[in-house]
Amino acid sequence: MKQMKAFVIEKPNVGAVREVPYPEPGPGEITIKVERVGICGTDFHIFAGTFLSPYPLIPGHEFSGVVDKTGAGVEGLAPGDRVTADPTLLCGECEYCLTRRGNQCVKWGALGDTTNGAMAEYVRLPARNAVKIPDGMSFAEAAFVEPVACVVHGMNRLDLKMGDRVILFGAGAMGLQLVQAVAAAGASELVVVDVSPRKLRLALELGATRVELSQGLKPDDHPRGFDAVIDATGIPAVIERALDFLGPTGKFLQFGVAPRNAEIRVNPFKLYHKDWTLIGSMAINHTFLPAFNWVKEKRIRLEPLISRVIPLEEVPEFLTKPKDADLLKVQVQID
Repeated sequence: MKQMKAFVIEKPNVGAVREVPYPEPGPGEITIKVERVGICGTDFHIFAGTFLSPYPLIPGHEFSGVVDKTGAGVEGLAPGDRVTADPTLLCGECEYCLTRRGNQCVKWGALGDTTNGAMAEYVRLPARNAVKIPDGMSFAEAAFVEPVACVVHGMNRLDLKMGDRVILFGAGAMGLQLVQAVAAAGASELVVVDVSPRKLRLALELGATRVELSQGLKPDDHPRGFDAVIDATGIPAVIERALDFLGPTGKFLQFGVAPRNAEIRVNPFKLYHKDWTLIGSMAINHTFLPAFNWVKEKRIRLEPLISRVIPLEEVPEFLTKPKDADLLKVQVQID
């Protein structure tokens, strides 16, 4: 039996690169030889056991590569095609799927989240999920389409109006994609908050109008509050603090992934009295192709968001180390 290398999370906080069986494609499926796979904040939650994932699991849900094999009945794709893919797995039949709320599918799953993903030499998936990438799109850019699709869904949920004043907490790789999307959507003031001066300098380059270190940030400095507040950290203490900056009739977008059992306190009188709207944004919701088109047309800068490229063998150590506050996207090059 043909084997491949893969990073396998055996149980929370335990993972290693192992030899596992090659994933042969079934009818309607393809197997991709992975080139690049991004490490996402969700992968840290999966490794720590604070997401929805079963174990053992091969993570990796933002990736690109080359078609290696096609299963019976696959049309329009052939070995050698350069591709990226939507990792979402939907039933296509429940009321949520049929009303374009696929991210709430009663059988929702995703490569790398609920079934084996792309942190491996090869990954198997439904052929319909794959999208061919043009010659002008690098594998590094193509591996960003999935996170950009999350941003597209978040922006659709937030529904910003031209001239809205926005404050965004968290200038990581996802936060800096949101900075670009919020600026493109017509925000007037866009304040970005983080602990890293380096990230804040990049936020200014990518569309922020002002940046602030979180240590010195005070709600009294913004007495009117903001029309929209976005959390891209997933840290409960930051989320509670961010709500203090929400102005009358403001909208709060919870974009960052928090630990599954996390809790925050919300003042229900302020929620009522200020006409606040609290919005969640889970993963992708039929937004992969719009994101692909945005990346293809170079409407978003992605190269500056890649801090490091590491081999598969370094993934276990990377996930166990404390996060570097200056680090943005880390991608894995699969050789």
